[in-house]
Amino acid sequence: QVQLVESGGGLVQAGGSLRLSCAASGRTFSNYAMGWFRQAPGKEREFVAAISRSGGSTSYADSSVKGRFTISRDNAKNTVYLQMNSLKPEDTAVYYCGAGLSVTTISRVTNYWGQGTQVTVSS
Repeated sequence: QVQLVESGGGLVQAGGSLRLSCAASGRTFSNYAMGWFRQAPGKEREFVAAISRSGGSTSYADSSVKGRFTISRDNAKNTVYLQMNSLKPEDTAVYYCGAGLSVTTISRVTNYWGQGTQVTVSS
């Protein structure tokens, strides 16, 4: 089992920044690719970004976040981060981190989930 705990969410004005953190415990953190997902009110959960086990490879959902969001990880601290810049009201959602077996499949197959952290962007 892998336990994931997100933090760093909050209320921010449009154009602002937040850094989300996800601390992992349980099985060896570096054995898992990690991802960030979000779920806006009334919408399905969607993939945001993923990072490989070593941190050497990343992927992002699409142009809506690419260039504004950056995923990173620190295997020594068992933590994955999501730096979010130039935030927009449409980024408002509950953000979840997830652990999976591969950076190429984690958007479709996620083995473990955190409980989520709320991000609200005001206009």
